Amino acid sequence: MCFHEKPAKEVEVISHQTAQNSNHALQILSLKKKAKNGDLVTRTGNDFTSQSLKTLNRRNKTFSHCGIVHIENDTVFVYHALGGEWNPNQKLRKDPFEEFADPVSNNLIGLFRYNLPRKELHKMVEVADSLYQIAIPFDMDFSLDTKDKMYCAEFVLYCLQEASPLLSDLPLSQINDFIFVGVDDLFLQKICEPVGVIKYR
Repeated sequence: MCFHEKPAKEVEVISHQTAQNSNHALQILSLKKKAKNGDLVTRTGNDFTSQSLKTLNRRNKTFSHCGIVHIENDTVFVYHALGGEWNPNQKLRKDPFEEFADPVSNNLIGLFRYNLPRKELHKMVEVADSLYQIAIPFDMDFSLDTKDKMYCAEFVLYCLQEASPLLSDLPLSQINDFIFVGVDDLFLQKICEPVGVIKYR
């Protein structure tokens, strides 16, 4: 007698990496749902440049990059000034939240909220969008003296101060004669509160 075995049902093999990526996607979705217009988004890449840049922060060396949330037709975007090989044209970017938070190229991401009137938060996003429309370039000199080009933290600071005159004298960082705004200068302000942080690794 001949027996024909029933074909074995295919079983999906989920690797540790696949499961981890799936978990990260859920975490990112959860954080994205909490995002509001004008929120500060921070991240740290897993590349050498990001690891070097975060050491410039004088008080908290967790994050190396930042941007501003803009919710448009239910889609959450992040405006951010990015330079180097990741952004060849050096122009201000407007990326989907998931792309900004990409777990493959980042170690962690944070979301913070400024305790400002809704009108000022709306103005903050308007300023960010106006700079995006004119495609303001990245400032490779990291100088606060020029407004025709900006680095990431300078871009956020500029939008904040344009939206709220009361924030015109926020404390900045200094190394010898070099005065700059670090990412930590933005989220350690008294008017800023953490919403959530995702650590990928």
